[in-house]
Amino acid sequence: METKNIMIVGVGGQGTLLASKLLGRLLLDKGYDVKVSEVHGMSQRGGSVVTYVRFGDKVYSPIIDKGEADFIVSFELLEAARWTEYLKKGGKIVTNTQQMNPMPVITGAAAYPQELAEKMAAAGMDVDAFDALALAQEAGSSKAVNIVLMGRLSRYFDISEEEWHAAIAKSVPEKFLEMNQKAFTLGRQA
Repeated sequence: METKNIMIVGVGGQGTLLASKLLGRLLLDKGYDVKVSEVHGMSQRGGSVVTYVRFGDKVYSPIIDKGEADFIVSFELLEAARWTEYLKKGGKIVTNTQQMNPMPVITGAAAYPQELAEKMAAAGMDVDAFDALALAQEAGSSKAVNIVLMGRLSRYFDISEEEWHAAIAKSVPEKFLEMNQKAFTLGRQA
């Protein structure tokens, strides 16, 4: 199998690291060679962060170059737009439609760009944009956006829902398991 590349992008404090660990664990359990990068960027709450997950028969590096990402999973709309040059032709963007104002917007130095999902689609990108925050809140916590996004991503993989749920059970504390399982299901079925 050729190597597949997934970028998980967001803002510090959103759970990108848990999402990449969950995905890495699932793919390892499926028998793939998997490389997961460390978090790159300002991982303090509010800064832009990215992790890479690469898997296949043999993967030599965790780094994804421009034009190589099969999937960009984004926790926030502007972050999806920020990383589009990494998407390969025919790749897919799975993004939360939530908007988190970066510092230039907060200080009034810039305006948050409008209609980003529509602009990415108009540029020829395959965009699956949805309100993951609302689904996370329905599951019981706004912090479950990461698992909602994994649920949505799961629709594009030939891996059973049961295997995804097993990976979640191995990745989250028991007291949060039921809520995260619900978040995954809501994201998958939305």
